[in-house]
Amino acid sequence: MEIFSQEWIALVITGLGTLFLIGEVLVNMRGIFALLGIGFITIYFSVYLETDSLILMLAIYFIGIVLIIIDGKVLNDGTLATIGTASMLAAVALPAPSFASGMYAVLGVLLGTGSSLLFLKVFKRREMWNKITLKDQLTSEAGYNSLNEEYRALLNMEAVTLNDMRPVGTIRVGAKDYSAVSNGQWIEKGTKVTIVQVDGTRILVDTIK
Repeated sequence: MEIFSQEWIALVITGLGTLFLIGEVLVNMRGIFALLGIGFITIYFSVYLETDSLILMLAIYFIGIVLIIIDGKVLNDGTLATIGTASMLAAVALPAPSFASGMYAVLGVLLGTGSSLLFLKVFKRREMWNKITLKDQLTSEAGYNSLNEEYRALLNMEAVTLNDMRPVGTIRVGAKDYSAVSNGQWIEKGTKVTIVQVDGTRILVDTIK
């Protein structure tokens, strides 16, 4: 088709594909966004690649998404997310018939990823992201009085980080370990910190000055 000879079309197809695929990861759309995303990305690769290469590049692209999910759900240090993003960008850039088309494809992935965050304003967020960002804050009204009392008692206590906080991590207070978050700063493993705020089960720490 003549439209696929236009260099800018790579931006549209990869942008929409990434928008829906990342959107499916962020919000629960029961697979609808996933099907749309897979469709757009498959169209992009099928236009420029033979069957064998198509399968390879699709695999690299989707491995990138999987790495981003693993980083967000398990590691939270950004390493796998960076590798995953690089994989996605390489997968769409390499098959492009020209440098300009490749740049459009890369821009499409970046714009699609950024735009997918808008879905969080409209649709229900997946539960796993609530856990990652420590937004599952228990309240006394929900029947967690004893747990909240334990956490409130931690306020102003000193702790030691058990891993690098970027900004989420684990701290040790006495003989017990807790999940905590820093105020947007990265704190190295083994650093002494102070618990400056407790909100439900959300613990905010800062380095000891």
